[in-house]
Amino acid sequence: MGVPDNIYSSIRAAAKRFEDINKENYGWSFALPTLKNRVAGLLGLLQRAMYPGIFGEKPLALENIGKAVRKYLRLSARQLDGILKDVLPDQNGDCIRSVENQFINSLSDIADCLKSDIRAAYEGDPAACSEQEILLAYPAFEAISIYRLAHRLHELSVPLIPRMMTEYAHRITGIDIHPGAKIGRYFFIDHGTGVVIGETCTIGEHVKLYQGVTLGAKSFELDEHGNPVKGIKRHPDIGDHVVIYSGATILGGNTRIGDNCVIGGNVWLTHSVEAGKKIFYNNGD
Repeated sequence: MGVPDNIYSSIRAAAKRFEDINKENYGWSFALPTLKNRVAGLLGLLQRAMYPGIFGEKPLALENIGKAVRKYLRLSARQLDGILKDVLPDQNGDCIRSVENQFINSLSDIADCLKSDIRAAYEGDPAACSEQEILLAYPAFEAISIYRLAHRLHELSVPLIPRMMTEYAHRITGIDIHPGAKIGRYFFIDHGTGVVIGETCTIGEHVKLYQGVTLGAKSFELDEHGNPVKGIKRHPDIGDHVVIYSGATILGGNTRIGDNCVIGGNVWLTHSVEAGKKIFYNNGD
């Protein structure tokens, strides 16, 4: 059955409108073809290279692990090269290759850091029966592993791609970690849904967060034109060996949570807390 003439006329009008909108406002996007899919593809390749038994496409014999990892790393490098050429069009080949080499060389250190995160999850969750369960089933592992890859690209001053990576993780896990945040080893997010960690947040080692925690900014400073001021410290600093329970909100660039603190569920904090303190929500206060 064909499209009725009146519907076809509407389709043509809508198509022309979308054509004009894209040419006028989003012309830049046509220089970045399929970028979202390619970034997701890059993450998949990197995950297969680092954990071929978890993310691999087919069963692997132990004697073939090295061959598979080399294949995935070659594919990752090729995918990254094409992406960097798109988002860094003004950089020469030597600069792009330098970024690629530094990133690939950092993958073993990232894997070591993730090993500590897996251990923190196992030790921090009595429901975790094994480290295998964490790798296979925990959304926090996927979100944190993608964050650590994205953070390294952020450190290398790669634009756009780190944020696309962590927003991809946000979409599939419900955990929102900005790639600019600085997070120490042995990091664990239990359950995970609704966690938000802002761009200028720093988190020490052996920190555990529960679902719904926000490490965010207070109201933004505005410039003379009424626009938010960029590039300033806006998010809190969290010390070592801190536990923050579900629904807690900690805001502000001048807010520091000291080492060995416990922040209870649903607490709202915009001021610093000395080391070793326990802060709980009291509905009567």
